[in-house]
Amino acid sequence: MTLTQLLVPTLVNQLGALSGWLTKGEAHAAAYGNDPEALLAVRLAVDMFPLHSQVRIAAFQAREAVHRLRGEDTPAETTALRTHAATRQEDTGTLAEMQALLADTLAFLDAVAQDAFDAAADRPIAHALPMGMVFDMTGFTFVRDWALPQVGFHTGMAYALLRSAGVPLGKQDYVPYLFAYLRPGTMPGG
Repeated sequence: MTLTQLLVPTLVNQLGALSGWLTKGEAHAAAYGNDPEALLAVRLAVDMFPLHSQVRIAAFQAREAVHRLRGEDTPAETTALRTHAATRQEDTGTLAEMQALLADTLAFLDAVAQDAFDAAADRPIAHALPMGMVFDMTGFTFVRDWALPQVGFHTGMAYALLRSAGVPLGKQDYVPYLFAYLRPGTMPGG
């Protein structure tokens, strides 16, 4: 398996699932007469990012990983996602904007060439964070130890935030892409 084959489909799976959770959250809130847009401000704790920030950061992390692995600077519009998430937490945006962001990010990932950064596996990457910390990694360790865990964390937090708001999500929502591998006739009750 190549680095591109590992990273891109995993990011697509995670962000695609996140889009589905937002759709389910919107429908759930509307069914109970609640404002679906209010979901975007939900937090697990006062010192944690709200839902809209989790979505923005997940999209940022996915895009940034591709740029870093291709040896490119991260574009300002991509970095703006992280900045908005961290500094404009009360500016939630809308569910339609979050869905558009995810759709744009999925289209960006879909356009990544099948071997876009396979040669980067052993290339040094100096991953600098906004607060000044720098991690020296290879392309492989960046994917394994940073990119995949970061997107996984922020999508997992989005899932937890929606669950805490009463959205009826379950394992089938968390990993909907697994059903492509389901052996016919083995679904319980079906």
